[in-house]
Amino acid sequence: MKKTVLLVALLASTIALAQQPAGAGGGQRPQAPPDNRPGMDQVREARRNANQGNFDQAIALYQQALQANPQLMEAESGIGAILDVEGKYDEARKHFANAIELAKPDQKVGALKSMAISYAFQKNCKDATKYEQQAFDSQMAATPPDYVAAAETADELARICLESGDFNAAEKWYKTGHETAFKKSDLTDAEKDLWNFRWEHAQARLAARRGKKAEAEKHVAAAKAIIDRGVIDKAQAAFLPYLVGYVAFYTGDYKTAIDQLQQANQRDPFILVLLAQAYEKSGQKDQAMDLYKKVLAMNIHNPTGAFSRPLAKEKVGS
Repeated sequence: MKKTVLLVALLASTIALAQQPAGAGGGQRPQAPPDNRPGMDQVREARRNANQGNFDQAIALYQQALQANPQLMEAESGIGAILDVEGKYDEARKHFANAIELAKPDQKVGALKSMAISYAFQKNCKDATKYEQQAFDSQMAATPPDYVAAAETADELARICLESGDFNAAEKWYKTGHETAFKKSDLTDAEKDLWNFRWEHAQARLAARRGKKAEAEKHVAAAKAIIDRGVIDKAQAAFLPYLVGYVAFYTGDYKTAIDQLQQANQRDPFILVLLAQAYEKSGQKDQAMDLYKKVLAMNIHNPTGAFSRPLAKEKVGS
């Protein structure tokens, strides 16, 4: 089996950087105590093997963990993530279903999201919605409701739908995410600007995908104005080149797309796939192929990995 790096974002409840800007602040979390449940030593060793590209060995270790402790949802999720990266989606979902069944209350949302991401690999908004909706409902049903986490879940689903080609569903969930965030009564000015920036960012991408260039550019300008106001964390400015490049690509301006996407996060496989496609459209096939191969070495089980890997695999022919 080819040796590649598996950066598995298991049970992630946040959204990848290229998908949505991260919030400002957030102190360092206290270190969790060691998890000494039976089978966890094998889980940790499996993760190390997966990170080194030893997928067969990792799966064998996860299976050993399940023999030691059949209740380990971490092992089921770990197997599912590897199988998704390998393109074995139906088999992966059996393990994610087991993980959902085994998940403790504080693990349930992550397990549901992992299943949704599995469907994102095949651009299946409809089935991803079944699981993201459950995660969203759970976060809203908490006491008190976790409005910010629910808003992030809505935005994650919106992007899955956007990149799956279901623009109406994407618009619905982006709007839900924005409105849900503002249900939190004590948002700071910086947090309000962050969510408004995300909303303009989303509307620009939606307009571009619908072929509405002028509308997309209007929202790009609005997003930039929020950054220029200086209330939001300055780090959010890094998301503008991705946005401008995305809009340029989907409105046919490949030169601008290349220029802007080169300035965006080069560790994000989705940005690299967009850049590769822009190179292809411009007749620069060698540069495109180099990027597709690079994406195949970035096996990430999150939305950006789900959107990028299948296309890169198709282009490279492996």
